[in-house]
Amino acid sequence: MIEAQGLNMYYGSFPAVRDLSFSVSKGEILGLLGPNGAGKTTVLRILSTQLVPTRGTARLNGVDILQEPQKARSFLGYLPENPPLYNDMEVKEYLDFVARARGLAASERKKRLEWVTETCQLAPVFFKPIGTLSKGYRQRVGLAQALIHDPPILILDEPTSGLDPLQITEVRRLIQELASEKAIIFSSHILQEVEALAHRILILNQGRQVAYGTQEEIYAQVYPQPVYRIRLKERPPQELTPFPGVKEVRALSEREYQLVVEGTPSEVLCRLCAEGLKVEEAFRETLSLEEIFLQLVEEKDAGSRDRLS
Repeated sequence: MIEAQGLNMYYGSFPAVRDLSFSVSKGEILGLLGPNGAGKTTVLRILSTQLVPTRGTARLNGVDILQEPQKARSFLGYLPENPPLYNDMEVKEYLDFVARARGLAASERKKRLEWVTETCQLAPVFFKPIGTLSKGYRQRVGLAQALIHDPPILILDEPTSGLDPLQITEVRRLIQELASEKAIIFSSHILQEVEALAHRILILNQGRQVAYGTQEEIYAQVYPQPVYRIRLKERPPQELTPFPGVKEVRALSEREYQLVVEGTPSEVLCRLCAEGLKVEEAFRETLSLEEIFLQLVEEKDAGSRDRLS
């Protein structure tokens, strides 16, 4: 449903996006994650035909965004970071205007207006001018305009921005429900949001892809071998440090130590038992998405600094 092919975007000599390719299928949610300035919004603006890439292209429902941009837009519902709202219009008036612009017939407009009003919980402000609404309600009106024509593809830039915790939960639930029949890509700087919603994750940093896949696949990129931690109540002998698989020995306190083991820990555990050391705990390490993200971004930043120095 969404297929990006070698996207590059330069602002003058500055590379905002570099050599980016990915795809999103029907029934799938792709989370776009990265620090500020990573290129997330630029990617979404290219996909929504607001920007023409310097190189590369993308297809929406099989339609090339450069060759047939108008047709590509017909498959698309787009919520930008700052929704395109007319402050002097009432909510009803604005959504009816968007539905007409999308070419919906009168009978279909009525059905879709009722649906987005209920789905986005807009009944309390339906006849109010948009300029008088809170940020949370404005965000919901923006989401409603993206859904009014029931598009097969949704592109959402920070969809829960400005919402309170209850509204965030409702929007997440809605996105999950919509995903069964649509292809959805959304950006966020909130890692918990990506963790909760995305089937696959694309992590950007400095305009480049640093990881792409499910959370488990990205974890495997960071740690190709499983990592175990073994806690002891006494200092292990020095000769254990170069033992195969032992990557680090950490002092947790004056009387507590931890071995970091990469790969299967059975040989290390046998050696510890042979030395008469008491193993307090042994467990496989699992990184949160936040830890994975920070490690990938920090590695990328360090590599950039090395190249510049």
